[in-house]
Amino acid sequence: MARQRISRSIDEFGKYIVKTNTYIAAGTPETNGERLGLLPTEKTQWKAFETKWNPLFVLYNDITNSRTRAIRNNLVQIIDDVIAYDQENHILDRIAASPNVTIDDLGIFNIYGGVMPKTTRTVPTTPIKEPVTVIFQALGGSSINIKCYSTTSARASIYTDADSVQYLFLVGTTPPTVPDEDVLKIGISTKASFVMTLSPDSAGKFLYIYFRWYNTKHPELSGPWSGLQTNMIM
Repeated sequence: MARQRISRSIDEFGKYIVKTNTYIAAGTPETNGERLGLLPTEKTQWKAFETKWNPLFVLYNDITNSRTRAIRNNLVQIIDDVIAYDQENHILDRIAASPNVTIDDLGIFNIYGGVMPKTTRTVPTTPIKEPVTVIFQALGGSSINIKCYSTTSARASIYTDADSVQYLFLVGTTPPTVPDEDVLKIGISTKASFVMTLSPDSAGKFLYIYFRWYNTKHPELSGPWSGLQTNMIM
């Protein structure tokens, strides 16, 4: 039986969420979270779980004055939310599959045996040829809603042989000419519909961006880059 990565024990989980957040933020000039490919929104959400956890855990530890069933239930709900967030976004699987992962990383995140096996999914063997079709919606505040489609579904969804969509982007007024320019930043989303929030000083500039279907476990099978997409940032 595979060892449990995220413990459901209140005491053990409390140590885990604090330890992993401290580790994610550590490192210079590149943090451990950046090195392991975590998105800014994911790092923010992981920290938000700890922020919500800490004051409740203080009350829980005071058995005489403040531990109640409601406090315990709230802590259990946070544990459930973290496990669900990991399963939905494949946080620990992506860390395990990162080309930059180290033994220390695996120990901190309780990752044993690499990526969790999926017995119901066929392992792809040929490169993805499917292009990414994208719809943009400016939300204001330098944020853009992005929805990614393939030809196999009328709804925004990750292509069958991929587990994420990868993108290269640049904010400015001069577009790149090819996807491998050094000035482009890289991002990844395990959701086909997501929001890019750029810095406030990006307003009035352009977002230049390429997309492709990506497989974190078999990056050599990932799809071709799309043509350059250009959008005004509001």
